[in-house]
Amino acid sequence: MAEPHDLTALEQAAAIARGELSSVDLVEHHLRRVAALGDIVGAFVTVTEDLARQAARAADAAPTEARGPLHGVPTAIKDLTLTAGVRTTFGSAAFIDFVPPVDADVVRFIKAAGLVSLGKTTTSELGCSLYSEGRVAPPARNPWQLAYTAGGSSGGAAAAVAAGLVPVAQGSDGGGSLRIPASLCGLVGYKPSRGLVSGGPLGSGAFGLPTSGPLGRTVTDVAALLDVMAVPVPGEPYLSPTAPPGGYLAVARHAAPGPLRIGRFTTPMLADEPVHPDCVAAVDRAAALLTAAGHEVVEVAPPLGPAAWPLFEILWYVLALAPVPPQREAELLPLTRLLRARGAEISAGALAATLGELQAQVRAGARRTAGYDLLLCPTLAAPQAPVGWFTADGDPAADFDRQRRFSPYCAIFNVTGDPSVSLPVGATTDGLPVGVLLTGRYGDDARLIATAAQLENSSGGWDRHPAIWRAVDSANVNGDGVGRSTS
Repeated sequence: MAEPHDLTALEQAAAIARGELSSVDLVEHHLRRVAALGDIVGAFVTVTEDLARQAARAADAAPTEARGPLHGVPTAIKDLTLTAGVRTTFGSAAFIDFVPPVDADVVRFIKAAGLVSLGKTTTSELGCSLYSEGRVAPPARNPWQLAYTAGGSSGGAAAAVAAGLVPVAQGSDGGGSLRIPASLCGLVGYKPSRGLVSGGPLGSGAFGLPTSGPLGRTVTDVAALLDVMAVPVPGEPYLSPTAPPGGYLAVARHAAPGPLRIGRFTTPMLADEPVHPDCVAAVDRAAALLTAAGHEVVEVAPPLGPAAWPLFEILWYVLALAPVPPQREAELLPLTRLLRARGAEISAGALAATLGELQAQVRAGARRTAGYDLLLCPTLAAPQAPVGWFTADGDPAADFDRQRRFSPYCAIFNVTGDPSVSLPVGATTDGLPVGVLLTGRYGDDARLIATAAQLENSSGGWDRHPAIWRAVDSANVNGDGVGRSTS
């Protein structure tokens, strides 16, 4: 018999609309799962039970005509994202007691759409790394195999969705931070086009690298949450691309992008690194499915190469210079301190020159790939990584380089601003998820989402669950960290 968490986000909202479940029912069900499994998978830094129950009651009392496609559905907010009145640590012990006075724009929109946040999900410190292993919460672990990382910096969001603690979650992506956890945990992680989702009300745009985006189990759930997030806001530093008629959910449901020309490559862009055969096999499978759907898939050279890395890392160093109380600098992790020390050495002139040179490379890459509607490549160079693997030798410089080699694809599309999505097309020989990256032209999110939905349909669907999905408490998780089915 299906449990409420077996339903997709849209199915949960439909059950509310039919009167079969209430938002209160769903919130209580998911809070029980959070209590049982949240710390095991390292999903949450802060759980807001009382606020969630209050919001659920308000959702149930809302007029029917005011309800959208995700009304009343549980969700969660990344701990990098400002949430008024709720502790927001930015993944750092330096902000362990910080409570913002304002909501980020995306949080306002999520609340206005009637979704109910259960709390703040685990992230890496200041969003600096692609794993979520800090000092303010248990490490974010992959629900498919708890010895492995759920990734970062939206690692807690991915762990929560993959373990059935919430059906969809908000995350953000400045160098792969949605797509990396999605690939590791068998989810759909969507980085929108630059400017599509507001980064306000604070901040300058951070060179256009980071953006909020949705994480979920299906393309339609992700598209529905993107519709919630993608509200134009005056004063943003980047012009918001125009949404399609009927919104992104309508596009995903139609799943008809028309015949496309798709460029395929597996050569890493930010490192000269061997690519795991399982990652290549996932691209091969996606290419075969796309070809069978009527698209032309052509082998191409990557739009950018390793020469972009020294430029990107300068921007990453500078982005690590988020304001931190001077008396609490010592509480930062070694990697964060290293990045900030390097960032402090970058002059304004060097930063301006870096931005100019990087944009020149982006222009050249865009011209080389202008004849293709989409690009297809691996999400990562390896399918999985153990918890603690990046920090194992205690050298933060080696840690940072290991991250680059593990993820040599995603960050390029933060630089270009193009929409990019990780899709759980593949699997390792022992059944762990493997993602592929599908990337569209800037502003053409609709075509990318339509193609992603078509690929999901042609693959037979990919809403698969780890064994921990059926666990109802910690007693149902064995010593290897793998959930025992209770069905």
